This record gives sequence, C-alpha cells and structure tokens, in this order.
Amino acid sequence: MGERALRGTRLGATSYENDRNTDLAPRQEVSYTCPKGHRFDVPLAAEAEIPSTWECRMCGVTAVRVDGEQPESKKTKPPRTHWDMLLERRSIEDLEEVLNERLAVLRAQRRKSA
Repeated sequence: MGERALRGTRLGATSYENDRNTDLAPRQEVSYTCPKGHRFDVPLAAEAEIPSTWECRMCGVTAVRVDGEQPESKKTKPPRTHWDMLLERRSIEDLEEVLNERLAVLRAQRRKSA
C-alpha cells in the first residue's frame, strides 16, 4: 500500500485484510437448551472439547447439551449450620448449663422491673 492509502485512517483501528482465498478452521455446531426452554447453537472448533454446559444467551441460566450428555453431578458436603459448629465447641450438658444461667439472669431482671 502506498502512503496515500493510509492517509486519513487510524492505524490499527481497522484491518485491511480480507477473507478471500483463506480456509477457515473446521467447525461444528453444538445445540444447548436451558431450563426455561431457550434453544441455541454454539459454533465450536471441530477438534475442541465440547463442554456439557453453557450459559444461556437469553436469560443467563446454565444450559445443557441437547444430545443427552448430562454433566456429572459433583459430590458436595452439606453446609455446616450454626448448630453444628456450636456442637463442635460445646457438649449438650454445657449448653444446658449456659441456658439455665441465662434464664436465671433474665428471671432476676424481670423480678427487679416488676
């Protein structure tokens, strides 16, 4: 390209290459459906590993592949509750003793105010 072809353009902003006489990488279309009923196709390279889930383009929910390969569910531990953590620190007898102490304090405060 001559100097005149570049005059008045922003360098790097646009590409002067074209798609003529080029071979694109082989592709495959993979279909996904989300729980809300949206169906969409994702173009992927032919040699790419196909993910079993994809984010829905319409609503953002996790969609699964149409061909039936469901993702493996991971084993997860149940969440620890406040009660579980409390039992790790104290026994039931200790908790009953603390409860009785607090009830005695509250009853004494009620007697004073009444």
